[in-house]
Amino acid sequence: MPLALEQMDLRGFDLIISSESGPAKGIIAPPGALHICYCHSPMRYIWNMFHDYRDRAGGLKRILMPPVAHYIRTWDAVSASRVHQFVANSRTVAKRIGSYYHRPAEVVFPPVDVDAFAPVAQGELASYYLMVGELVAYKRPDLAVAAFNAMRKPLVVIGGGEMLRKIREMAGETVTVLGPQPFATLRHYYATCQGLIFPGEEDFGIVPVEVMASGRPVVALGRGGATETVANMETGIFFQEQSPEAIADAVERFAAIDWDPARIVAHARQFHTDEFKCRFLDKVNRSLVELSASEY
Repeated sequence: MPLALEQMDLRGFDLIISSESGPAKGIIAPPGALHICYCHSPMRYIWNMFHDYRDRAGGLKRILMPPVAHYIRTWDAVSASRVHQFVANSRTVAKRIGSYYHRPAEVVFPPVDVDAFAPVAQGELASYYLMVGELVAYKRPDLAVAAFNAMRKPLVVIGGGEMLRKIREMAGETVTVLGPQPFATLRHYYATCQGLIFPGEEDFGIVPVEVMASGRPVVALGRGGATETVANMETGIFFQEQSPEAIADAVERFAAIDWDPARIVAHARQFHTDEFKCRFLDKVNRSLVELSASEY
């Protein structure tokens, strides 16, 4: 991938925007062009989550990962120096860019199509809680299932991924695992759930914003992007430990709060697609002006 990216011929372009959580920033911009990287995270599998990925790897991959990752880290750090300006999709990611690339990054939250979601009347709410997302290890769907098995409360799980079979095997009588679902079904479950369970640490996390745009609150791990999108005690609550017990305790606290759907929807609208377009275009325009001024 690094070799392929470096072969891209970008002569004749004045502005290049790379959008990545991988190696896309490794392109070689022509002299005088501005390269802005919209970074969704430095590569997780070689930086902040390297040991998690290695622990889950098979025998041969586990042996090969350290030397291969060492090479990729070296190239990744060098390629970061080719970027004129970084934009991060959250403050969480901006900190990682500072830690691994030693570069500052302006934060522009990613666009969320909040207009695609809407709340329902109070009488249409169901009794279940909801977990949505790709069922992979770092998102910790197993913790949500274990918590709701123990509480014997209804939980609906939507999403596919490498852990789908395991999650179905774990699910007790009160847990329904639907697997991947079309958008119309997803929107229905967003709007009618009691709340979203969000047990993983994300770079930003689109799903909590979509649920809030549907008027429903969130129970989230108090780390990562959720801390930037969920307003504590207004649009959701946090738990601090990744364990079934911590999730169960948070759900009990959550259930005692009288949530205001209108307030939750209003909060979600700050992540509107139009807001992203405005802020990102402003960043591009300012950067072009700065580049032009530096040439004189």
